[in-house]
This record gives sequence, structure tokens and C-alpha cells, in this order.
Amino acid sequence: MSISAQQVQDQSLEPLQPWFALDPKDLLQASGSLTLQFDWPRSAEDPRELSEITELRLWSLRADALCPWLPLLLERSSGQLTRHVAMLLPHQFNRSEGIRFAPDSLELWMTHRLYLLDHWSRGYGLNCRGNLEQMAAVLGFELDGSFWKDHER
Repeated sequence: MSISAQQVQDQSLEPLQPWFALDPKDLLQASGSLTLQFDWPRSAEDPRELSEITELRLWSLRADALCPWLPLLLERSSGQLTRHVAMLLPHQFNRSEGIRFAPDSLELWMTHRLYLLDHWSRGYGLNCRGNLEQMAAVLGFELDGSFWKDHER
């Protein structure tokens, strides 16, 4: 899915509108299938990563706030999920090691997202815990075996 520079500037979530129309079951079935391509003009000399561009971060923050299920939809193996989370959280980037999130920030965000999406899916009679565990693993976040047992309510 392409997001134009104008949509970024306007913080328009128009590209995500088809996803808003889906019911939660269909959203969960599409887990890991969405790619976001920012059509943002940059000079060849611009050394910044996309997650270091303020306008892209603001668009991503808005998308994350209004589409809390977005991380579940994002493709994982090509780095879409990791890049999205980098737009939201403090991190360091090293060309040889990649993105390193601030551990406390990642733990807070991930725990919050686990609670939120588990509650959201259960409200529709669905279970997305397997997808949530995959999402956490991609980000290097290990769930304790008792995490879900402790949060059955």
C-alpha cells in the first residue's frame, strides 16, 4: 500500500480506509499481509532512516492511535512491523546490528499492545494470541509462559 507525500503531510489515513471497513475476523485473517510504502522525497545524500523523519513518524503515530490493530496486519519478515514500531519508540540504528529498541520502551509498548489487542479480539469472540506471540517474537520480546494464564479475565 502506497502512502503519498501529500497524505503524510496531511496525516491522512485514507490509504487505510479499506481496512477500517473490515470486520475484526477479516482483519485477523489478514494478519501479516500489509506492507506500507512511503512515497517520501529524499535526496541521495539524506542519511536518515525512515523512522528518523518527523513527518513519517507523525503519520505513523496517528495511524497507530486510530488503528491499534495495525501492528497485527503488518508484514513481519521484510521488517514492516519493526519499522512501524521504530516510528513509535525510541531506538538506536546501527548498520551492522539493525534497530535496537530502548528495552523499557519496547516492554511497555508490547505489554500495552498485548493487553489491548487480546481484549479487543475477545470482545468479538476471537482469539489472536498466536498472532500476538508471533508479533512479540519478531520484535525480540519474549513472553513468559504464564503471561496469558495470568490475564484470563
